[in-house]
Amino acid sequence: MFCVAPAESEARMNVTKGGLVLFSANSNSSCMELSKTIAERLGVEMGKVQVYQEPDRETRVQIQESVRGKDVFIIQTVSKDVNTTIMELLIMVYACKTSCAKSIIGVVPYFPYSKQCKMRKRGSIVSKLLASMMCKAGLTHLITMDLHQKEIQGFFNIPVDNLRASPFLLQYIQEEIPDYRNAVIVAKSPASAKRAQSFAERLRLGIAVIHGEAQDAESDLVDGRHSPPMVRSAAAIHPSLEIPMLIPKEKPPITVVGDVGGRTAVIVDDIIDDVDSFLAAAETLKERGAYKIFVMATHGLLSSDAPRLIEESAIDEVVVTNTIPHEIQKLQCPKIKTVDISMILSEAIRRIHNGESMSYLFRNIGLDD
Repeated sequence: MFCVAPAESEARMNVTKGGLVLFSANSNSSCMELSKTIAERLGVEMGKVQVYQEPDRETRVQIQESVRGKDVFIIQTVSKDVNTTIMELLIMVYACKTSCAKSIIGVVPYFPYSKQCKMRKRGSIVSKLLASMMCKAGLTHLITMDLHQKEIQGFFNIPVDNLRASPFLLQYIQEEIPDYRNAVIVAKSPASAKRAQSFAERLRLGIAVIHGEAQDAESDLVDGRHSPPMVRSAAAIHPSLEIPMLIPKEKPPITVVGDVGGRTAVIVDDIIDDVDSFLAAAETLKERGAYKIFVMATHGLLSSDAPRLIEESAIDEVVVTNTIPHEIQKLQCPKIKTVDISMILSEAIRRIHNGESMSYLFRNIGLDD
C-alpha cells in the first residue's frame, strides 16, 4: 500500500547541498503559494527573479542573482492564462541556460495541454510540441505529477519523473471520510476503471463502474489516418476492392456495474475540469441509493461555472491537490477541499539535487498505476 514519507525522512528534507536555486516562474501571486511551501520544506530562500508582463503583453524575465554552475529548479503552476504560463516557463528556462546554469529542472505539477496527447482528426499532438519546446529552451529534467497519459513521458528526450498524488488522496480517504470501510470506489467511465481499481485494491474496498454515460462522438476519437483518398472518378477504384464499413457504436443505457446502495461512493479521476460528467455520475449514483458522494482528483482545474455547479449538485465533497491554485474556487464553493502535495515535490527536488535515488518515491507503484 502507498505510504507518505515518514517523519525522519521529512526531517532530512532540510538537508541539501549547496548550489541549489529555487525560482517561481509565475507572475501571479496566487500561484506562488506552492513555491513558498516547497522552499520552507527545503529550508532555502526563493531565488530572486522578476517575471512580469509588458504593456504590449510580452513576457519579460529578469534573473537577479547568479546561477552559474548551480542546479536551478523552476516551479511553475498553471494559472488561468495557460499560454502565458508556458511562455513564462520557457523564457525563464532559456534565461538560466544562457546564464550558464549547471542543470535546469522544471517542476510542473500539472503538465498543460496534457489532454491533447493524441491525434484527433486533422488536429495536432500539442503535448508533444510543448515537450519539444521545453527541451529546446534548455530544460534538462522534468518533475511532474499524474500525467493524463503516462506515455507523454516519451515525448521528451530528457528524464521525466511522473510522481503520484494517490498516496495523499488515499490517506485523506482513510482519515477524513467517516466509516470509509463502507465506501465503494467508483469509475465514472470505463476509461478510468484502472485508476479506480488501483484505489480499491489498496484500500481493500469494492469497485463500481458507470457505463453508458455521454461520451465524445466516435468521430472525435479517431487518429486521422483513415481518411480515404480523393476520388476523381469511379474508375479510380479497383472494381474488386470493397472496403468493409466499421459499424458505428450505439451507447447503451446508463448502468452501474457494482453495488452502491447505502454506501459512500468515491469517484476518482486524474483531472476535474468540466464537471458535467461528474454531476451526471453523481445523479446516477444517488438514483442507485448511494449515501454520500465524494469526488477525488489530482488536478482541480475547475473551470468556468464549476464551483457553482458543484455547490448545487448531489456531490458532498470534492477533494483535489494543490498542483493548481484554486483558492478563488474554494471561496465560491465550500465543498472543495485541498490536499497538500508539497512534501513529495520537496523530496524529489532534494533527491535530484543531492544525486540520490528517486526509487523511494515510487514504492509499490505498478505499471498500471
